[in-house]
Amino acid sequence: MRAKRFVDDLARTEIGATFNFYREGKGADRRRRRLVTYLERQAAATLLLVGEAAGYRGARVSGLPFTSERQLTGHGPAEASATIVRRTLEELGIEALCWNVVPTHPHRPGEPDTNRAPIRAEVESAAPFLAELARGRRATSVIRPHGGAAGFRTGLLHFGPADASGPPFL
Repeated sequence: MRAKRFVDDLARTEIGATFNFYREGKGADRRRRRLVTYLERQAAATLLLVGEAAGYRGARVSGLPFTSERQLTGHGPAEASATIVRRTLEELGIEALCWNVVPTHPHRPGEPDTNRAPIRAEVESAAPFLAELARGRRATSVIRPHGGAAGFRTGLLHFGPADASGPPFL
C-alpha cells in the first residue's frame, strides 16, 4: 500500500453525509500529512484495531484514528476513547494500526460538534479503505472504550506481543 495514494483517494471520497476532514476545513493539509506519516510508520503493524467512526474531538481534529490533538500537541480538545486506546496499547506493548470503519466524521445534520453512528451506506462506501488496510493483518474491533478501560484492556490482552496467533481478517 502506498500511503500517499491511499490518503489522496480518501480525501477525494464522498462517504455519505459524513464530513471529510481530509479534504475540507482548516487544517485539511496537515491532517493528510499526518495520516500519510502515520500509515508509513505503522506499515509493519500486524494488528489492525478498528473503531466505528471518526469523532468530532478526535480524528476530525487530529487526522489520526483514536488520537486527539491534545495527545499530539498538548493543545486542543482531548478525547476519552483516544486516551484509553493509546494508553492501553502502550501499557501492553502492542503495536497496532488503528482505523475506523468509517474514517470520516458522521454527525447530526447542522451539528458538526456531535457524533452519530454511521449508516449502512456509509459503512459500505468506506469498506474499500478498511479492506486495503486489513490485508495481511489480524484485526479486532475496539470494545467501546467509554464502556470501561479495564474491559478494553482485558480484550486486548489476547493480542499482546507474545500472542502471534490472533484471528485472521480477510
